[in-house]
Amino acid sequence: MALDRLADRSGVSFAPDRLGWRAEMKHRGRTLVLIKPSTYMNLSGKAVRYWLQKENIPQEKLLVIVDDLALPTGTVRLRAKGGDAGHNGLKDIQTQLGNANYARLRLGIGKDFSRGKQVDYVLGKFEGEDEPRIHPPPRSPPRRPHRPKETNHANRQIPLVRTPL
Repeated sequence: MALDRLADRSGVSFAPDRLGWRAEMKHRGRTLVLIKPSTYMNLSGKAVRYWLQKENIPQEKLLVIVDDLALPTGTVRLRAKGGDAGHNGLKDIQTQLGNANYARLRLGIGKDFSRGKQVDYVLGKFEGEDEPRIHPPPRSPPRRPHRPKETNHANRQIPLVRTPL
C-alpha cells in the first residue's frame, strides 16, 4: 500500500518484472527504483538481492518497507539497521544479503484479528476507525517549501524515500 500510494502521488505506475513489480520515479533529482516483490513475504530476500544486483545499488541505499503486526496501527518505526524483530520477510532479506545493514521502515498494522485469521487480517483492507489513520485525506500543498536549518549533523534523520527497494 505504501509504495502504491507513493507511486500514485508521483504519477508513475508499476509494471510486472522479474520477481516483482517495478516502478521508477524521480525525487529531488535522484532516481528511485520501487520494487514490490511477487515472492511470498517470507522469501522476499531473493527479490531484494536480485534488484540490488541488477540495478547496481549499494546495500546502504536500500530502504525496505514492511507491515508489522507487533506495532499498533498507524505507528511508524524507521531504523538505519538492526535485527528482524521476528518479521519473516526481514529475516529472509538478512539471510539473502548476509547481514542486517540496511534501513527498514516498519508500518504498524496492529493485531486485531481472531485466532487463525492472521493471513486474512494482513492481506485484508483497513476498515472502520483505522481507515483514516492508514489512508488520511490528501493535504493541500504548502505555499512555499519549508526547509529547516540543519545545525547538528549528528542528529540528521535518514531520508524516508531516497533509497530503492
